[in-house]
Amino acid sequence: MDKGTLVEFRVQGTPRLGVAERPEGKKNWIVIDPRGQSHTIHPREVTFQFTGEAFSADSLPTLLKEAEDYLDPMGLQVAWELLSESSEAATPKSLALLLFSDTGPVQCYAAHRLLSDDKIYFKQKGDRYEPRSAAQVEEQLHQLEKEAQRQEELTGFINRVQQALAGESIEWLKSDRPRLEALEKFALFGDEANQRHLAEDTLTLIEWRSTPADAFKLLVDLGLWGVHENLALRRSQVPTQFTEAALTMAQHHLTQAPPDSDPQRLDLTHLKVYTVDDESTREIDDGLSLEILETGQQRLWIHIADPTRWILPGDELDLEARRRGTTLYLPTGSVPMFPAALATGPMSLVQGEQCYALSFGVILNPAGGIEDYVIATSLIKPTYRLTYEDVDEMLDLGIEAEPELLAIAQWATLRQQWRIDQGAISIHMPESSIRILEEDNIDIQVLDDSQSRQMVAEMMILTGEVAARYGQAHELAIPFRSQPQPELPPEEELLQLPTGPVRYSAIRRCMPRSEMGITPARHATLGLDGYSQVTSPIRRYTDLLAHFQIKAHLRGGPLPFSAEEMTELTQGASTAAYEATMVERQTKRYWSLEYLRRQGDQTWAVILLRWLRAHDRIGLILFEDLGFELGVRLDRDMELGEQFYIQITHVSPREDVIRIQEVVKDVAESLA
Repeated sequence: MDKGTLVEFRVQGTPRLGVAERPEGKKNWIVIDPRGQSHTIHPREVTFQFTGEAFSADSLPTLLKEAEDYLDPMGLQVAWELLSESSEAATPKSLALLLFSDTGPVQCYAAHRLLSDDKIYFKQKGDRYEPRSAAQVEEQLHQLEKEAQRQEELTGFINRVQQALAGESIEWLKSDRPRLEALEKFALFGDEANQRHLAEDTLTLIEWRSTPADAFKLLVDLGLWGVHENLALRRSQVPTQFTEAALTMAQHHLTQAPPDSDPQRLDLTHLKVYTVDDESTREIDDGLSLEILETGQQRLWIHIADPTRWILPGDELDLEARRRGTTLYLPTGSVPMFPAALATGPMSLVQGEQCYALSFGVILNPAGGIEDYVIATSLIKPTYRLTYEDVDEMLDLGIEAEPELLAIAQWATLRQQWRIDQGAISIHMPESSIRILEEDNIDIQVLDDSQSRQMVAEMMILTGEVAARYGQAHELAIPFRSQPQPELPPEEELLQLPTGPVRYSAIRRCMPRSEMGITPARHATLGLDGYSQVTSPIRRYTDLLAHFQIKAHLRGGPLPFSAEEMTELTQGASTAAYEATMVERQTKRYWSLEYLRRQGDQTWAVILLRWLRAHDRIGLILFEDLGFELGVRLDRDMELGEQFYIQITHVSPREDVIRIQEVVKDVAESLA
């Protein structure tokens, strides 16, 4: 290299033209660029060199400007077509001669830039450039087209994000979904998200921090999620949309009822039927009647909605219910097991309409045990659609016009005592119902352990015992629910605990989880030797399975499911139901914390139920006015059952965090 040699080198990866000024050491040279800046380079850093003519740094801007006029990529394509026929390699000088008929410094440098920037037609090998094959060129063009499309889609996506953040109405494209879904998964699963890097890249592109919290905020700001988006539900496998096939079948059944597999139904439309539910309940799946027999005996009738009248094992509606396992009940509304129009319409026991049911007629002995029973597919006509409050009022007033209802309540009381005598374990903990009304208003109702609720519960338990007896007597493969006998604290230890919630909490803590299988076994809490849930077939898939099997046996036909199939289906439904229960609990806890957050510095009366980690002073407290149980850190030691007053110092529903401080009783009362 001589002084004045024209060279190209790279500065942080960017090509820069310069003129050799003087040697620096044994091998390096000082090179001056068009800006007059000097650079020390090694000969191996030179990417282009033009010899035979001396240049000055002042001439570089003019040379670069003149070279721009020759940088036409279309010329490179022409050169490739000519050279690929003979497989002849090119150099900047030969290409300059071919394209420009001149090998001056401007033309040679322009040819060098065309070749070095090219990603399509030529591939560098040493100081020469070989033409690619036609197939390789086609593939390169295809890849560049795809990349250009990706860049166009990315630019469009960023523009739509900015428009949405500015409050403009936009329509998302199909190409936007991968980035939006990556953001959703990042907001849900954080570092465990399988598309975390795409989400982080998206957040970086719009100059946001790359955190799960920012991904959540972006989705909210874009209007894709709500501020109170149910992340527990989104993290779960619970389906929230019905398949098109299930919806089509449901609509067809609404317009044209399928043939009834049980045309010879027992006509019980003459009986007075009471349905008792919460006011918000729309899936009415049980009703109660009382029949006076010629012998003077009273027969209790528990009518259970018969959704299998509308579906067959293995059809689209059955498969959809199987996939869901249960209806999910959330403060914001339910996610039904069947399409709502079908579940709340012909499947339900609707007041004043002729309805299909599976009816359980039971005669109890004077002690409350089962003396006789009958199970039949039936036709009924519900007389009254009552709420629990309605029934409590009627029972309190002892309305003589409804002797059947009074008798059912009396039998329920007798039945409850009978189960206690059989070893049933009663746990009466306060429960609350949380509903989100319009404009996100939170409605909290503490559910009283009222006579009406006890009456309905006892009738449902009775039905489960009858179903289990029938299944066991006829060796049917149906889902049986059982519970091992718990190891309760010694009686003297329980008696030392305050009566009420504290003692019940201690007992509840000892209760093992219930189990499900096709073999009957004792259910400890209920005090029954056999129990099979059949009373909510619109809302629980295992109940639906029992209906399929029992009804098939009643009509003398083959059972739709073998023991092996029933075991597999029961396990799958139980897993789905457990996941749904976890979503319900997490959602209820979120809205419980959100309710407390909105109450500001209100003072609450609470009691300590039990210590979760006594050495850390973390205890489970009960908000007496709300029926909430929450684990919190306390500032002092205290006795179980002690009542004290607190204020919330910090609560974050999204982070699932709550902190409290105790308030002196006199101060709390003055604040109240």
